[in-house]
Amino acid sequence: MEQYESDRPAPARTAAARRGPRGGALLSRRSLLRASAGGALAAGGIGTLSACGIPPAGRTAGGVTTEDHSAKEKVVNFSNWPVYIDVDDSGKRHPTLEDFTRQTGIKVKYTEDVNDNTEFFGKIKPQLAAGQDTGRDLIVVTDWLAARLIRLGWVQKLDPANLPHAFANLAGHLRSPDWDPGRAYSYPWQGVSTVIAYNKKALDGIEVTSVSDLLDNPRLKGRVSFLSEMRDSVGLTLLDMGKDPAKVTDDDYDAAIARLQKAVDKGQIRRFTGNDYTSDLTKGDIAACVAWGGDIVQLQQDSPDVDYVIPEAGWMLSTDNLLIPNKARHKANAERLIDFYYQPRQAARLAAYVAFISPVDGAREELAGIDKEAAENPLIVPTKDVAARAHSFRALSDKEEAAYEAKFAKLTGA
Repeated sequence: MEQYESDRPAPARTAAARRGPRGGALLSRRSLLRASAGGALAAGGIGTLSACGIPPAGRTAGGVTTEDHSAKEKVVNFSNWPVYIDVDDSGKRHPTLEDFTRQTGIKVKYTEDVNDNTEFFGKIKPQLAAGQDTGRDLIVVTDWLAARLIRLGWVQKLDPANLPHAFANLAGHLRSPDWDPGRAYSYPWQGVSTVIAYNKKALDGIEVTSVSDLLDNPRLKGRVSFLSEMRDSVGLTLLDMGKDPAKVTDDDYDAAIARLQKAVDKGQIRRFTGNDYTSDLTKGDIAACVAWGGDIVQLQQDSPDVDYVIPEAGWMLSTDNLLIPNKARHKANAERLIDFYYQPRQAARLAAYVAFISPVDGAREELAGIDKEAAENPLIVPTKDVAARAHSFRALSDKEEAAYEAKFAKLTGA
């Protein structure tokens, strides 16, 4: 088994140093990601692997391979979101990518050109539909778009022989989403948690541990917000009702929407927000809300009154995923890069910087040597107990997607 361990120790980072290069930029990236997911879903829907929908351009699920030039061309073209990888203090170098190149001889052309899921799909769709190379060997997109690309047959099936660490170290709760059973086509880059956050000072002694507390406590009237991302807000509500979002039926969904509508009608919910809830939460204008875990990690560094709770009923998990498009020239090189980041040490270095959920078993122990506080934060590395309470919204057909988003849009006034 080939080893990619760094030959130099990862630099220690305090929370302040971790925050420094990223700051608000990371929050903006997450806002774009989630907002684009909601908008795109309403417009088109992802479909399930077997559902009808966008025709697969004459292809079948499984992707289209082409001649792999990896042996002769020691390069990999990697497209990712802005501010979603480690950066040194100069803001110009990516230490983990440099280590990968030094250890393998493969140079990484790293491009931050995934600014919006919908926009990026529009950018690569013409080439993929025409059976052409996109110029990218590796891309990172959110789970709903990953599901669409797999369903269309526009990404390549991964070779397990090139992914020994990824296969061994992928966290159990991420191993088999319904849109990619067994992770044949994708591996998570990072995970995104949806939990409940609150401002301790604004609560003034009120206990908040569940969605029921948000929706039913009259002392919180007008001081609660939910997210404008359907899967997150409805998903947490379903869990609170004892329903599994991975098995949601039309009746379940309608019941959750009705419950949220009741809270809107009585003024309990102040509004549905994108990432802009963070300002209201830190100021105390919002006492409690549905929130994204990565945001809370950031906010706590400057706002000691901000805290969170993971509901006993469960929390929502989504992922950003690594995929290799059809006709990519350097498939094996891309697979080696995926596998590199599934080394626990490399995963920990990445997690210490981006502060989202590491998908790698063993990252916690390595992270403890870099940033003990981050290693103990279940929003970054979930414990087994926390991971066991993670839930994902099932893949929806185009018809379901259109109907569900229309109902949610009516609820939120979008």
